[in-house]
Amino acid sequence: MNLLWMRIFFMVVSGLVGYQLGGTYSTLSDSNFGAMGLGIGVAGAIAVIILEVLMRKASVAGLSAAVFGLIFGLIMAMLLSFALNMVPMTEVLRSSLRVILLLIFCYLGMVIAMRGKDEFSLVIPYIKLSRQDVSEELIILDTSVIIDGRICDISQTKFVEGRFVIPRFVLKELQQIADSKDSLKRNRGRRGLEILSKIQKNPQIDVKIHEDDFPDLVDVDSKLIKLAKVLSAKLFTNDFNLSKVAELQGVKVLNINELANTLKPIVLPGEVLELKVVKEGKEYNQGIGYLDDGTMVVVENGKHLLGQTARTTVTSVLQTTAGRMIFTKPANNKKSHR
Repeated sequence: MNLLWMRIFFMVVSGLVGYQLGGTYSTLSDSNFGAMGLGIGVAGAIAVIILEVLMRKASVAGLSAAVFGLIFGLIMAMLLSFALNMVPMTEVLRSSLRVILLLIFCYLGMVIAMRGKDEFSLVIPYIKLSRQDVSEELIILDTSVIIDGRICDISQTKFVEGRFVIPRFVLKELQQIADSKDSLKRNRGRRGLEILSKIQKNPQIDVKIHEDDFPDLVDVDSKLIKLAKVLSAKLFTNDFNLSKVAELQGVKVLNINELANTLKPIVLPGEVLELKVVKEGKEYNQGIGYLDDGTMVVVENGKHLLGQTARTTVTSVLQTTAGRMIFTKPANNKKSHR
């Protein structure tokens, strides 16, 4: 039964109930209220259906939080009403105070519960089916780490264990990137969707789509941080700015670029590296080369080696937020060759 038939059925039943009530009142007087009751019943049903349509955007999470707050407010108002019985006052004043307390606490309970509806509604789906003796670690994937693609290989190694949570707003952002008019963005978005499909098809990886959103927040980064705090989850990303903002707000971050930099081979001063100088450096008489893993190597006084493969001696290693830089100088005991 679809919504249309349900609404028609509701209107018919409401009309019959109104007609029945109108007939009951008709027996108590000489007037006929049957037809009037039928009209009132149908009109009331239409009003309720209109209200239901207007509340279409209201989420179940918000409704449950409002009901919880309303119940809490009723309990608090009832407790204070009992306390009023011990205070000497007229019955009219006592009844008035009870009504005022009821309105105030019901309102405050609903408002407070609605403000905290994210904490109230998002945690429940992740604890109601889990065992008490098993702590499941939740890891939220952001858009950048999905497009990057290395998450597939990392999850296969089982160095990162837990349930991967992919928010619905991240999927929406991926879809927008895939539909972009810019060819580069479009290819990145499609790659992200392919990586995501690959992850979901892997039986060894536990992936869940998180449906809830945060309408009061505009940008995706803020939503990711909020969701990570609500679920007490870690955030998996390769976005440097997002990592720092999340860490400042107490969210644990797994940065895939930091992991890659940590796994790069250690190079000590005095070691000899053989590499090709591919371009000039920013400073005077510098040459630039790269190791196989992409690490930048600065060759001091190596401008004349441009386009050549040279043996260089490591002088120092500099670790930056963008990665690692190795400073070298040409080895004097070996000749460079093309």
